[in-house]
Amino acid sequence: MSKNNPVWAFFGTEGISIIVLDELKARGFIPRLIVTVEDKPKGRNLEMSSPEVKTWAENEDVDFIQLKSLKDKESEEIIRSSAPEGFDLFVVASYGKMIPQNILDIPKHKTLNVHPSLLPKLRGPSPIQSAILEENETGVTIMQVDAEMDHGPVISQKKLEIEWPPYAEQLENTLGKLGGEMLAEIIPSWISGKVKETPQNENLATFCKKIEKSDGEIKLEDKAEKNLRKIRAYSVWPGAYFFYDDGKSKTRIIIKKAHVSGGKLVLDRILPEGRKEMDWQSFLNGKNKPNL
Repeated sequence: MSKNNPVWAFFGTEGISIIVLDELKARGFIPRLIVTVEDKPKGRNLEMSSPEVKTWAENEDVDFIQLKSLKDKESEEIIRSSAPEGFDLFVVASYGKMIPQNILDIPKHKTLNVHPSLLPKLRGPSPIQSAILEENETGVTIMQVDAEMDHGPVISQKKLEIEWPPYAEQLENTLGKLGGEMLAEIIPSWISGKVKETPQNENLATFCKKIEKSDGEIKLEDKAEKNLRKIRAYSVWPGAYFFYDDGKSKTRIIIKKAHVSGGKLVLDRILPEGRKEMDWQSFLNGKNKPNL
């Protein structure tokens, strides 16, 4: 092992995980092992679907394991056996599960996490969506993982310059690329012991919650800025939606694109239930327009 070619494992599932992996690969960092979750049923037909990170590993010919839990001794033994010479480092990006201390203690140089917020702000499972909803800026933090959620010391942090508020997909992609770049820059110095850790200020910590499908419902009479933020924050999932009532029936409409003009919310692209995506005016077709 050299500091520029460490033996490392990656813990992730999908979304930002893939973006970080692609950025690391482009800079010559390929994991020895990928740890991800089990296949799960998805969609109306509940067909089994693999996490995106598993597909990435298969395409790149990287060993992977899908573990239901990391809490049992067998999981630790499986991970250790993937690198008999020992792991130098673990990297975590959108893994979605707490990693117990016995797993964190495996690599010689500990475990680093790519967190898409300016910690200690927005600890928790939805920092990207919550930043769009509640903040006017965000960025990426590289932190050392400990047994608490997003609690460990900060290794590196960068604020992102982007027009606000962005759509969640755009923000996730930009933050993932930035996180991968930051990791590639810092890993050699981290392994060489040249990087200083900075404890997080607990007095400044804020937390975000897990997003539920019901969070996507909006009320058109709410303030335009509030609705715009929800539309853009929930653009990937669950989608911001409202129910259009034409006097005969109610139609669930997902708002795909919108902007604010003159203090009013303007709907650009929508997805009516059971129909294809279209522009708002095409949907109206002479119907009474709700008060926006």
